[in-house]
Amino acid sequence: MTAVIVANGEFPRKEYPLWLLKSADVVVCCDSATSVRRLKRLGVEPVAVVGDMDSLPPAQMKALGKRAVRVEEQDFNDLDKAFLWLRKNYPQVTDIHILGATGKSEAHALGNLSYLMYWEQEYNLSAEGVKLDMVSDYDTAFAITDTCELHVGEGRKVSLFSPDATLRIKSSGLEWPTDAVCFGFWFRGTLNRALSDVISLEFNHAAPALIVLN
Repeated sequence: MTAVIVANGEFPRKEYPLWLLKSADVVVCCDSATSVRRLKRLGVEPVAVVGDMDSLPPAQMKALGKRAVRVEEQDFNDLDKAFLWLRKNYPQVTDIHILGATGKSEAHALGNLSYLMYWEQEYNLSAEGVKLDMVSDYDTAFAITDTCELHVGEGRKVSLFSPDATLRIKSSGLEWPTDAVCFGFWFRGTLNRALSDVISLEFNHAAPALIVLN
């Protein structure tokens, strides 16, 4: 079962993210009047609009009825609230795609991308068989936490990020080896290139890392 969460960033225009949206079994929207209107124009009805409801006018909230899910706390953003609501109410979902998580605001983009690492580390999603990514018109991003092989496609640009400065990743299948890279600063692992369809990443210890493909 697949789900899409629509955040309040740049709404997708390209074929692939729009296909993910239209073919999803479940669509959840973050608190955003603009995103709700765009979904309606596409003929997509979200099962819930989740957030603190500071971005929805009263008329739109009334039209949504019980689908408007207010979460008051402010320690986490609306994307986290929508993700947790989806996990609680649709535990059978195995594939989650997040759209509109980047664009418009660099601060929101960085915060939202970091949630991929946080959720994987906090909830061990891959061990549950849950696949999670963020898809835009430009990139696909997802998190890993340990040694793995990734099917990325030969010639694909591959960027690696991690907040853990002690993490070392031995790589094969990349144009520029990452063995000596210190990932504490996020620019160090950007815009590598896959030399084969499959790349291998060997971690020196378990740690959150973000992969961005474009």
